[in-house]
Amino acid sequence: MRFAPLFLALGLGLAACAPTTTMPTQSSVASGAYGARTDSGPSGEPIEIHAVRNAYLNDRNTRQRVAYAGSEAPGTIVVDPYARFLYHVIAPGEAMRYGVAVGKAGKNFSGGATINRKATWPSWTPTANMVRTMPDLYGPLRNGLPGGIDNPLGSRAFYLYQGGRDTLYRIHGTMDPSSIGKATSAGCIRMFNQDIMDLYGEIPTGTRVKVRSRSESLALEGPLNPTPDGYLEPAVPATTTVATQ
Repeated sequence: MRFAPLFLALGLGLAACAPTTTMPTQSSVASGAYGARTDSGPSGEPIEIHAVRNAYLNDRNTRQRVAYAGSEAPGTIVVDPYARFLYHVIAPGEAMRYGVAVGKAGKNFSGGATINRKATWPSWTPTANMVRTMPDLYGPLRNGLPGGIDNPLGSRAFYLYQGGRDTLYRIHGTMDPSSIGKATSAGCIRMFNQDIMDLYGEIPTGTRVKVRSRSESLALEGPLNPTPDGYLEPAVPATTTVATQ
């Protein structure tokens, strides 16, 4: 059973980091890290992940090793929803930087958290309150939307906890690579499937996460301006230097 048409109809109503999605046509491909892949789905079935189109890849979107000005310890994941970056601190003063898309829920939390759960091809279930208040919209999904190509949470997900409680803040993949680097109508923090798959294998549960506030982002990343195509660019010349592509 395919849920994509129903899920697309949910639009802005989705909460707790469940994003909207579109499926772009793959007309050109990127090589290397963003090439096509075959992954094992929830039941072991092969799932084909398309290469990311070159049009969706730019300097702020693609993973790269950069000089890092933050004070977080190696191993920490740092999410900057305002600059639309995710950093994996790998050494003092160095990090792997990834581009992300940020939904409205991605700016509803800041501070420290821990990745207490990881999932491959995650499912999504509306809360009981969502089903009760909007039965026509969420009733068909009361038992959950299975993971797979029809689920816009993508290939992997990290679940953030604080004090042992689920914050409902998610870092996850996406079936809409065109959204990466942009603000989205719903959801938390989404990454290219290829990026979150590789990151998934590098960080264990228990990993500390820091989500920056707007003021912290401004202090470390500087002011940013939106571009006509929905991305961001520095309002002043960037000072971050790339260590290794």
